[in-house]
Amino acid sequence: MPYYESPVDGTRLHYVDHGPATGPVAVFVSSAYMGHVMWEYQMLPLAEAGFRCVALDRRGHGRSDDAWNGYDLDTLADDVYGLLDHLDLREVTLISHSVGSGEVIRCLTRHGRDRMARVALVAGVSPGVVRSPGTPEGVDPEAVRADDEVFRRDRAAYFTALADDFFAAHLPGNQMSPPYVRHLIDCCLSATPRAANGMRAVVAALDMADELPALDLPVLVVHGTHDTSAPLALTGERVARLVPDGTLKVYENGGHGLFATHAARLTADLREFIEAGAVRADGSVGAAAAGR
Repeated sequence: MPYYESPVDGTRLHYVDHGPATGPVAVFVSSAYMGHVMWEYQMLPLAEAGFRCVALDRRGHGRSDDAWNGYDLDTLADDVYGLLDHLDLREVTLISHSVGSGEVIRCLTRHGRDRMARVALVAGVSPGVVRSPGTPEGVDPEAVRADDEVFRRDRAAYFTALADDFFAAHLPGNQMSPPYVRHLIDCCLSATPRAANGMRAVVAALDMADELPALDLPVLVVHGTHDTSAPLALTGERVARLVPDGTLKVYENGGHGLFATHAARLTADLREFIEAGAVRADGSVGAAAAGR
């Protein structure tokens, strides 16, 4: 299994690298609690179509080392950039879900866009969901602290109780099989308690509205109308307004788990977005786009 070392503290981080080395590059950054396996419905078909699909397991997640420190946005963003540097990736489309949106945005504002060409934010929690100077209409911090206590008491029960809301399972087309739901809960529980609580603190502290105007590259924002984890008006719509070159795609009846409930549609939208950036300087298209 391939690993690289965090440029911050040497933590050993696991990654996967699928598809042809010469294909347009997509790097996937996962949600809190979940590793790269959450992207199976996007990475496998895109790699089979000729794209190079890379994803990491965040520290304390998946097969990466169980680190005690580093659950701050700067370190997590540096970990992402460390992977791009380790593989010497160029013209990358960074694709993120949920809190991964914060890591991707901070990666760009800290390191610039020398390796990055485009960004896709899927059900992102940026610029923030908890009340802050940049998000005055956000969730009451006291409610977040109370929710943290419930989470600490019984993570397994917490994830199970919220699964239907995560997928917006009460709406047509969003029903996932019980075995798949169990699988995703098991993925969440594979994150260490330290990592899980550390990522919750990252979400609670997100206040990124001032960073978004600096994203001088195309940004695709994909969001569901019924996302209770990251309400559309508070997150996706704001991001699309604040970035200089943003495109908002709203999935009717979509919840937070779009990578599963709307897997085929999301994969198609990501493919189109990546291919739009795979045009060479001479005006010809890349191999994956030409073979579409």
